[in-house]
Amino acid sequence: MKSGFSKSSNGSGIEIPEVMAGVVLVGHGGVDKLEYREDIPVPTPGPGEVLIRVAAAGINNTDINTRIGWYSKGVNSATEAGATQGFETVQDADATWSGVPMSFPRIQGGDCCGHIVGVGDGIDASRIGERVMVRNIIRTYADFRPLEGWVFGSECDGAFAQYTKAPSHETDKIECNWSDVELASIPVAYSTAEAMLHRAGVKRDEHVVITGASGGVGSAAIQLAKRRGAMVTAIAGANKLEQLRELGADRVVPRGEDLVKHLGKEVADVAIDVAAGPGFAALLDVLKKGGRYAVAGAIAGPIVELDVRTLYLKDLTFFGCTFQPDEVFTNLVSYIEKSEIRPFVGNTYPLKDIVRAQQDFLSKRIPGKLVLVIPH
Repeated sequence: MKSGFSKSSNGSGIEIPEVMAGVVLVGHGGVDKLEYREDIPVPTPGPGEVLIRVAAAGINNTDINTRIGWYSKGVNSATEAGATQGFETVQDADATWSGVPMSFPRIQGGDCCGHIVGVGDGIDASRIGERVMVRNIIRTYADFRPLEGWVFGSECDGAFAQYTKAPSHETDKIECNWSDVELASIPVAYSTAEAMLHRAGVKRDEHVVITGASGGVGSAAIQLAKRRGAMVTAIAGANKLEQLRELGADRVVPRGEDLVKHLGKEVADVAIDVAAGPGFAALLDVLKKGGRYAVAGAIAGPIVELDVRTLYLKDLTFFGCTFQPDEVFTNLVSYIEKSEIRPFVGNTYPLKDIVRAQQDFLSKRIPGKLVLVIPH
């Protein structure tokens, strides 16, 4: 950190307290593992890092999956099966994205919008005051090794608190007229969606089928695919279809209905999937020969049945999408600043109501992103 940095004298003109309010995860399990506290030490930025006063933080599947240990190979059911109480079959040793045990207590929160209020060694103090978003895949802490990164709010503390720290390199300044809440709806969902479209090479006039289209990633994928000039078929609950049309979907299909009956066989170029589960096979049926399937989630269930003959006889290409190259987030910032996409926020909650926010998220009754407002 900068020589002489202190929380009371940091060059920002802002008094930084010694402790802060936030939500800590104290272990894998149910919502009882989330504790709202007002005595958490404010982090100190190290070399190459910035200190951020958090304004808003979105709710994501990743937060819930990490809390319940869903990434563990000991779990083979959908997220919602253990979202309230957790899973008895969780193996702590592999219950994170990185496959290593999580350190508790942990401040979660992959979506961060806030303002830089302090800098560590090697970072110009001129950054103080910038409004920023933090990239959700942090490559700095993984030494920029290929296809590796820490997840913000999983392998390191995230945004469910009044202050957080992050590498300056992965904290992006943004200048736009969006509110803090709107910007906090972007990092995880939109970068995940953009990375899937990027990996699958979606082009103008291609037909893209998107699952989970009313959620954060799915609704982002609609806008981002339309930005590329693609034709979009969106799959979601029957009561949310009109909102997906307003986001730009050309065609909508109620979740659970026969996809092949709606679209026909071999009509789509790309499938963007965050659901998996029982709808997986139908996605492959509607893909054309040479089609591409990109996946970054399995909220409907991680275990699927694959007829390998479909894969090779149709010359399909599969993309598993977790790692994000740097240009994905850089491009997102430019899309916002050029007004090429717009936010889709469903509801907001005070930070202390995180349990209610996660319960609403899991109910899937509110389309769009749910965002926590951080107290000052």
